[in-house]
Amino acid sequence: MKFEPARRPLTGETLESLSASLAERGEKPFRAGQILDWVYKKRARSWEDMTNLPKALRAWLEGEFTLMPATLVLNRHSADVTDKLLLELEDRSLIETVIIRAPQEGVGLDHSRKTICISTQVGCAMGCVFCASGLAGLKRDMSAGEIVAQLLQVCYAEDERTPRARSELASFDNIVVMGMGEPLANYDALIRALTIVNSEWGLGFGARRITVSTSGLVPKILKLAEEPMGFRLAISLHGATDLVRSQIMPVNKAYPLAKLLPAVKAFTERHGRMVTLEFILIADVNDTPDQARRLRDIALDLHAHVNLIPYNTVEGLPWMRPEASRQVAFAEILDRSGVSVTLRREKGHDIAAACGQLRLKTEREREEPAAAK
Repeated sequence: MKFEPARRPLTGETLESLSASLAERGEKPFRAGQILDWVYKKRARSWEDMTNLPKALRAWLEGEFTLMPATLVLNRHSADVTDKLLLELEDRSLIETVIIRAPQEGVGLDHSRKTICISTQVGCAMGCVFCASGLAGLKRDMSAGEIVAQLLQVCYAEDERTPRARSELASFDNIVVMGMGEPLANYDALIRALTIVNSEWGLGFGARRITVSTSGLVPKILKLAEEPMGFRLAISLHGATDLVRSQIMPVNKAYPLAKLLPAVKAFTERHGRMVTLEFILIADVNDTPDQARRLRDIALDLHAHVNLIPYNTVEGLPWMRPEASRQVAFAEILDRSGVSVTLRREKGHDIAAACGQLRLKTEREREEPAAAK
């Protein structure tokens, strides 16, 4: 499922592909570098901003390419310094991008460490029962240009908030590909987008600061392990046994733990980096001491970090987060055994920051006036 726009997103072009398009027009090779410099380093917001390009070339670019394929609809600011950007694509599809700030001691909020959570699909087909992203199913894959555009929109927002030093390209510290959608189900667009983000002619953002999260598509995990850029990997585990995981994650039926865990180990051995096991704690589902002990064993075997995430309540779903004492007890079972573990405190609950919540709420509000006619 893909959307074919009338004009290609410029944010989806590599230096090589843009150079080839320009060569067909008879332009000099250096023009591609100039154009991408305007997009990523100078943050041009219009074709007219590209003042060192001939007017005829600018007119041709405008006819061939969309400069920014994602429009900012809302920027919700949370009391805990989490921001959620709701973006509209050219077909009116809505996607979400989240800015997660981690204030550093002794410095102001504007100098906090920032992690950007980006989406790769409009909706999701994975059917995880606790997640808002898949409630309306999968609408379509995002293009590489739409994926990259999220990061530029973050840069625009952060540039306005705090003027950046000229040497800085990205106004954030880490990227996690764990927003709406299953990233590895949109593999080719994902890799093209991250190539653009990583390249010197793009945002020049280091691959070691990019984490790709997956619900467990084993063949694609093994394929990702062979990518030369060496991204980090996070596994949305959420269940430490097949019985529990299959109840909440349909993907486990195709790729149970007996298939998933060896693939994760192969990735770790290939790149020599610690993987992260994401584990959303859901009351009376996966928050038992037995699940903690089984998760401990998995983490020790994989030499993995565990990120415990108390469930963010989603309207219309029955799941609840465990009591704080139960969360701590679960984390202590891991910690006492030497597992690297983080118990995440709640972020963005007041702005519906769990994946897909703000998009779903906005789409329902759009539908209400139409239904009333």
